[in-house]
Amino acid sequence: MRKPGTLYLIPAALGGGDASAILAGSTLRVLVTLTSFIVEHPKSARRFLKAAGYPHPLQSLEFRTLDEHTAETQLPQLLEPLLAGRNCGLLSEAGCPAVADPGAGLVRLAHARGIRVVPLVGPSAVLLALMGSGLNGQRFSFHGYLPVDKEKRRAKLAELERDSLRGDTTQIFIETPYRNQSLLQAIVENCRDDTLLCLATELTLSTESIRTQPIGAWKKNPPDLDRRPTVFLLYQKR
Repeated sequence: MRKPGTLYLIPAALGGGDASAILAGSTLRVLVTLTSFIVEHPKSARRFLKAAGYPHPLQSLEFRTLDEHTAETQLPQLLEPLLAGRNCGLLSEAGCPAVADPGAGLVRLAHARGIRVVPLVGPSAVLLALMGSGLNGQRFSFHGYLPVDKEKRRAKLAELERDSLRGDTTQIFIETPYRNQSLLQAIVENCRDDTLLCLATELTLSTESIRTQPIGAWKKNPPDLDRRPTVFLLYQKR
């Protein structure tokens, strides 16, 4: 029986940054050996590969799509190149695959099928934000997206603030960039003035901004976050 290929989990640059400058050399060396990829959007994957200095003709590559519309029943066919013995890359749109990004189900199925999974070194917006925040990096929770409904969002923010105080835990979440401003408004309207809020915006880009201060201070001078990728971190110290 043919030995399966290896599934490499390939982080991408954040926000269209310089891939060759941000990714580790070890990641780039693996990347250029692959000709089969599982991606969210083939067009942006080709753009990323070109920016990373990929040396082979892009039109010769095999791209299979894994996005939010991919049904669980479709996952086995994505593994076909691997089961045929070919190495394959699971490429994120930005940051790390399977972290606030499609892919976890495919990785789990790869393990079940005896396929070796290798995560490669690259940027994670969640970890970079936590590193730069000055908030508790020993105990933290990532919640992905908060509810869009105003009342449900208000209740969730109150819950996160309570959990942070009770467990001495940094609470991390994100939002679709065009809704960042409404999320910031909800935070300053519903959370305590002494709760710390870090806004980590456009990480790794030339416009990067990471700032932590009490919500009372953010109220006085709220930044413009519209359409700027941002990680939000809340912390209520005991």
